[in-house]
Amino acid sequence: MRNTTGLLRIALWLAELGIPVLPLREGKLPFGNCPACTGSACGDRPNMKAAGPCQCPAACHGWAAATKDPAVLTSPAWASAWHQAGGVAYHPGGARLTVVDLDNADAVAWARQALPATKTVPTTRGEHWVYRGAMQSSNNVRPGVDIKSHMSYAVWRGLGTGPIADLPDVVRTLVVREKSASRPAAHGVSIPGVTGGGECRHRTPAYLERGIAMAERSITDSRSAIHSSVYRVFLAVLSTHGRCGCLTEDHVKRLFTAAHACGESVRHCTAAWANARTALGL
Repeated sequence: MRNTTGLLRIALWLAELGIPVLPLREGKLPFGNCPACTGSACGDRPNMKAAGPCQCPAACHGWAAATKDPAVLTSPAWASAWHQAGGVAYHPGGARLTVVDLDNADAVAWARQALPATKTVPTTRGEHWVYRGAMQSSNNVRPGVDIKSHMSYAVWRGLGTGPIADLPDVVRTLVVREKSASRPAAHGVSIPGVTGGGECRHRTPAYLERGIAMAERSITDSRSAIHSSVYRVFLAVLSTHGRCGCLTEDHVKRLFTAAHACGESVRHCTAAWANARTALGL
């Protein structure tokens, strides 16, 4: 009971700092779903990828149950989980954080060479490097390296050392490269309304390139409702550049590739692009 009380005290402290938390059972795993939530029979929670209506009061659905609400953390529905808990986890994306989970000495050595210094937390086998800013999560982005942010949890290992740095592009790029390599967009896709090659009337070619890169990042950072997110990004790109004649098929395929890496089909990408053009009268 002393351990349970200590874990709950840590969880309440983190919640007060604005960090969503949840209990973990032995083995660093979340607690299983209640019967009503088993097999997603409840429809899943609103913050999950397959967004649903579930408002279960128990600590179901792993990271999606993480909360900052002390009334939930101390509720009778969570009491059994805390009684059996072996650790505390937090949802980095819910706190606008990203954890680079380095699982062994080789991964730590790589990070020290490749990544900007930031807050470092020792783990049982390696280190957690914590950055300010959230992004898409992905495992095995390189040997021994996982990215934990949106739709993921990290085990709380303590405060760590060093000041926290802003999330660098080099970390974001790890996920983009890994997803693009594993699920490349189809080649030869016919993209409606793209003639391309004209001069961007706004500023310079660099302005167009920054816009496309930001659009790719916005798609990659989408936490849920990917259909709507892709459409909004396409609409924003076309509202800025749709009448320039500067967009080429390569530009649009980059956006399609980012969307496809997040689970969007080529068919939906093509439809979203066409609908955005129609909405803008292009």
